[in-house]
Amino acid sequence: MGMFSNILAKLGFGSDKVEAAALTAPVTEVAAAAPTAPAVVAISVVDVVANMEALAKAHAEKLNWKVSIVDLMKLLGLDSSLTARKALAAELGCPADKMGDSAQMNMWLHKTVLQKLADNGGNIPADLL
Repeated sequence: MGMFSNILAKLGFGSDKVEAAALTAPVTEVAAAAPTAPAVVAISVVDVVANMEALAKAHAEKLNWKVSIVDLMKLLGLDSSLTARKALAAELGCPADKMGDSAQMNMWLHKTVLQKLADNGGNIPADLL
């Protein structure tokens, strides 16, 4: 399981998974009729903001997950060390020029994690993207 998968799991992504069999059900066709399109499976929305705010409220430290990848990772109970952040950045395809500068890497990583959460059904406000 990759580091980003850990983030998804901690926020509850995938907890309402559809049975794999339903996704691979055969499509039937009737002679002389148009092919039937497979059913569209909606991505369930995860309230990332509410989840993170609840974690922040219960956390002993005052952490600002909206601007800091370190704080975001701490709130999720994940390793937020430079080594862990570099591994996550590499997993998500951080450009090499940003990997050498931890501040640039952190900014890229924070924005990318939020965007990927949104791409996976998370409700990330536009001002955070």
